[in-house]
Formats: sequence, structure tokens, C-alpha cells
Amino acid sequence: MTSPIAGGVDCDLHPAVPHLTSLLPYMNDYWRDQVTTRGMTDLISQSYPTNSPISSRPDWRPAQGKPGSSLADMQRQALDKFGSAYGICNPLYGVQMVFSEDMADAFCRALNDWLVKEWLDKDDRLRGSIVIPVQSIEKAVAEIERCAQDKRFVQVLMLVMGDMPLGKRHYWPIYAAAERLGLPIGIHAGSAYHNPPTSVGWGSYHIEDYVAQAQAFQTQLTSLIVEGVFARHPALKMVMLESGFTWLPPFLWRLHKFWRGVRMETPWVDRAPLEIVRSNIRFSLQPVDAPPEPDTLNRLFDHMQSDELILFSSDYPHWQFDGDEVLPQGLSPDLVRKIMIDNPHATYPRLEVGHDPEKWSPVFGQDHAQN
Repeated sequence: MTSPIAGGVDCDLHPAVPHLTSLLPYMNDYWRDQVTTRGMTDLISQSYPTNSPISSRPDWRPAQGKPGSSLADMQRQALDKFGSAYGICNPLYGVQMVFSEDMADAFCRALNDWLVKEWLDKDDRLRGSIVIPVQSIEKAVAEIERCAQDKRFVQVLMLVMGDMPLGKRHYWPIYAAAERLGLPIGIHAGSAYHNPPTSVGWGSYHIEDYVAQAQAFQTQLTSLIVEGVFARHPALKMVMLESGFTWLPPFLWRLHKFWRGVRMETPWVDRAPLEIVRSNIRFSLQPVDAPPEPDTLNRLFDHMQSDELILFSSDYPHWQFDGDEVLPQGLSPDLVRKIMIDNPHATYPRLEVGHDPEKWSPVFGQDHAQN
């Protein structure tokens, strides 16, 4: 077993919202009334069904409540267990699934404020990702700018499956705001389920959805590179979360081959795709989608031609490994340090920025425009 080292950065922790009512204190009167009048009960992410085995390790599943809903459990089972100096919270709750721009905005605001008060304020090691209402680019940018006042927010969180490819110019104002504020874009496995999760339609079983996530990451990576996102925003980092990474070498070989053949169509892609990935894209460690043999994994790292692409993650509380085997076997001490400490700090410039509570004053319960 490869042992983790103290002082690492866990880049993918999932605090769970116990129930939709947990967000009511962070909504204004209008939206509290809407939730109760409509009889809304909960927002469920279909990507991680609560009772699915992969949604929680058996020893991390609480006797009551959702996996990941207890700060004490996360501290004991993940932060303390793996000696993490920092943990980045990526709340996966169905706020992106609604169609209404106004409702999505209200739910995202409430979720971000809930994360601050119920998690970040209670453990100095925790950092947050800003969940945004991508249904409205204007509102998404406003939410990024609002939350960025709290330096404990270190990332903007989006889902890999949405309404359109992420390289489209429609999303560029989000990327401009993130780049300006020193916030990487985290692209996490999951879907708003406004479209089928596979390229050929709706499947019948959860396993079809789950396996299709890797294909979605490949499609989005192509879109981001070919549409010119990094030509327009060269300082922007994007982190593929729960994407796997063993597909990267053959994918880049294929993309490079066709880029060379039809590059006249996209002259703004003035660097090879591999160079763009090296400078702008990072991948979370878990789930490790490699065979268990250390020699095979190390050959894959050689094919990736960089030791700066992988970021440590436990994916707590999802079931990706057993016991303390958060790192795959056969990693050298130098690579462990790169994955756990050096690479995350190079990716998230706001990790160690001090927090001044006086500068963070989210407004609870006030009316705001419902346009």
C-alpha cells in the first residue's frame, strides 16, 4: 500500500445537504414560501442515488441520514485519517437540475451560504466550491463575484453534462470571471439530466449513466480545447473531478492526430492539445480507473508525459477504495508529494489566503429581483 503523507490537499470532498429544508434558513421569504407552498420535498442528484453502493463505502455510511451529512464523520474518516491540511468541499445537490433561472439562482445562493455556515465556519481546513446557476450566465457570474469575497471559496463548480458543450462562447463570461478572480473551474461528474447522459439516448440502468461519464469528460475536453477557451483565457485552470484519467493518453493521441489534419479550421488552437492539457487541465485521483498492477499504472503516468496533472482526492464518502488505500500502489515518494501537495497548491492559488470574516456578509432573508 502507498501511504499518504501529512499536509495534503483533498480536492474532492462531498458534504451532503440533509434535506431541502436545511436550505430554507438561507433563502428569502419569497423562496421559502415557494418551497413550502409547492410542497417541494427534496432535490436528488440522480448521479449518486442515496442507497447505491458506490454512493458510500459501507464503513462510511451512517446509521441515519445521508452519507457525508456529518462534519464529525468527515473529519474523522477523511480529513484526520489522511492527514489533510485542506479539503475542498464540492456539494453535489440537485440545484442545477431545475429549469427556472430564478429558482436555480435562489437554490445555488442558499447552497453556497449553507456551505459557509455549516461547514467552512466549523473547520479551518475546509475550502469551498461555488455552485452556480448555469441556466443564467448573468446570475452565474454574479454568484461567482459574490462568493469570491470569501477567500475560502477556491473553485467554481460545474457539471460535466449540461445543456451544451462547455467550450461554447455562451459560457465564456463564467470563465472570464473565474480567471480574473483566481478561481479554477471544477468540472465534476454528474448531469442536469436535461439531455440523455449518453450520445445515443437514454439507457435503462445506472451503470450505463456511470460509465458514460468518462465519455462526457472526453467530449468536453475536446470542446474546451477546440472552441478556443484557453486561447481566450490562458491563465484559467480547469479540474476534471471524478473523470478518471487512464483514457487521457490515447484520447490526446487521437485529438492531436486530427488537430494536425484539420487545424486550418481552428487557427486559434495554436498549440498541440497535449501542451494545452499540461498547462491548463488537471484531474482528480479518485476514482482510479487503472489496473491494480503498479507497473501498468506507472507506464500510464509515463504516457501522460507530466507529473503535474493529478490532484489528490478521496471522493469522500463515495466508495472508490477500501480502508486506507486512498493512493494506488507503486507510486514513488516524489510522485506522492506532487499529487498530494505540490500539484494542488499550484492549481488553487487561494488555498492559503487568509480569511477575514468581516469581509463576508451574505444577505439572508432579503428580497432581490426575481426577473
